[in-house]
Amino acid sequence: MKVKGILHGQTIELLEQINVPDGTEVTIEISDRPITASTEERLAKLNQLFGAWHDQSDLDDIFAEIDRNRHVARGRQLDSFED
Repeated sequence: MKVKGILHGQTIELLEQINVPDGTEVTIEISDRPITASTEERLAKLNQLFGAWHDQSDLDDIFAEIDRNRHVARGRQLDSFED
């Protein structure tokens, strides 16, 4: 069985549920994952991701709407000080 986890101090939090009784002794293997892809290969993969929206015709409208919503004044109503 191979399970991924995250180390927190001396505790490893498993990222998926396993069917092993509580208190069971387990052995872990810690492996370094060296980057095996060249800079050019990594750049090519990034360019594929960046091109994912290439044919989405309404993308400009979507980002314009996001920009409008970010700049809407959302000030709060203040009571009058003239009373």
